[in-house]
Amino acid sequence: MATLNRLLTNICSNNLTASKNFYTKLFDFNVDFESDWFIHLISKDKKLELGIIDRSNEIVPKEFQNKPQGFYVTFVVENADALLPIAKSEKFEIVNKPMDTFYGQRRLLLKDPDGTLVDISSPIKDFKF
Repeated sequence: MATLNRLLTNICSNNLTASKNFYTKLFDFNVDFESDWFIHLISKDKKLELGIIDRSNEIVPKEFQNKPQGFYVTFVVENADALLPIAKSEKFEIVNKPMDTFYGQRRLLLKDPDGTLVDISSPIKDFKF
């Protein structure tokens, strides 16, 4: 078994600037590196990372250059409701407005500019199963 040193999720994008704006407007990411084919975002505390890569770049195998399906990315925040006004003002695609789930999360669903489903969740205070 290998020791895990780091986990980096890379999202394939048709428009790096639009994707960068989506993730930096919603979350406390700073741009750590930016080129014409890849953007590396890192949280202000340097603990969380997100990569955005040009979908058509040669390092992305052809069979993985399609629109995403079969997965979604979850960001756990203190207050999911606080991101709805930002999503509206930025005209981000809202899949579901914040709602309580049966498993104790308040959940807002957005679609990023490239079709990735983004789950923004916050724990419901004092929730008990």
